[in-house]
Amino acid sequence: MNIVSDTIKYIGVDDLDIDLFESQYVVPEGMSYNSFLIDDEKIAIMDTADRRKGEEWKKNLTAALNGRQPDYLVVHHMEPDHSALIAWALETYPGLQLVCSPQAVKMLPNFFDGFNFEDRVMTVKEGDTLTLGQHTLQFIGAAMVHWPEVIMSYDSKDKVLFSADGFGKFGALVNETDDWACEARRYYFNICGKYGAQVQSVLKKAAALDIQTICPLHGPVLKGEPLATALKLYDTWSKYEPESEGVLIAYASIHGGTAAAAERLGEMLREKGAKKVVVSDLSREDMAEVIEDAFRYPTIVVAASSYDGGVFPVMHDFLYHLQIKNYQKRRFAIVENGSWAPSAGRTMRTMIEALKDCEIVEPMVTIRSRMKAADEALLEQLADKLVS
Repeated sequence: MNIVSDTIKYIGVDDLDIDLFESQYVVPEGMSYNSFLIDDEKIAIMDTADRRKGEEWKKNLTAALNGRQPDYLVVHHMEPDHSALIAWALETYPGLQLVCSPQAVKMLPNFFDGFNFEDRVMTVKEGDTLTLGQHTLQFIGAAMVHWPEVIMSYDSKDKVLFSADGFGKFGALVNETDDWACEARRYYFNICGKYGAQVQSVLKKAAALDIQTICPLHGPVLKGEPLATALKLYDTWSKYEPESEGVLIAYASIHGGTAAAAERLGEMLREKGAKKVVVSDLSREDMAEVIEDAFRYPTIVVAASSYDGGVFPVMHDFLYHLQIKNYQKRRFAIVENGSWAPSAGRTMRTMIEALKDCEIVEPMVTIRSRMKAADEALLEQLADKLVS
């Protein structure tokens, strides 16, 4: 759904050709670059789009303007998928004023080298307002959600929050389904997940506003029950609290021995009544999906082969991702495999101990190449502890 109100028009575009968003996230359902136009006594363009879809966005803007001249271009976020057409807009509409944060002003030359922004920029900060006629925009500081220059804006007339990348999701609007949370969850933890404290700050500011609609820069416009669900989930996610009961088993296997142990442990957990067990092969599954599950559940088992005196690289990459995303408040168990000098457990333990408020369930299980009867007994004991 991309209908906002009678005077706020959607002028964004879908990108169905992109394979990797930000060159790392698989987006089989494409991506939307959202942009809006507020049609009032003064006309405000709310963000632009990615250069990949520049011509389509220009056509949407021209049609929405219907011969009128825009007055303001509000830039909530300087990332290129939302700001690529700034210079074109200023060149095309000589009376257009750019509205952005002071931090965004400093970034403009990084993306538009040689363009003269003198006398074309209005800086705004927390609490500033911009009156368009019936619509008044109130600006909200949202630094590090997820870049330092980010601002949001609230339209008091239609009670709309323009939320920058907050409340966004993967997927083009043409492919939108009723399950907002699925791809919004993967998007949040991989893009905004590190910045829970900053998201909490914005949520507190939002709680003081009568928000009836959220317009993110990616994904559908949120109203009614989807909006309420999004606010509730963002509160849980940004507190680093588990969303659902369950266990994630993430494994890194070279020749299948570790994979067999991980799958067997998963069977044991299910037999013992675990509500949800997800078993993920780090060598083959989308890393962003596994990161999403790691944040979703309270318990995680890491099982990996030893490699070059350390741990198999995909496991190292997984735990590194958790570190840089500020992963915390979880319970871990460790299963290692090594044919002659097991080293994976030591390496994984060191990386887990660097995480905040994370407990390691003992003992660590060590397998020598292939799982044996004694190893099954140790896995059984571990399973008992994980479901207790």
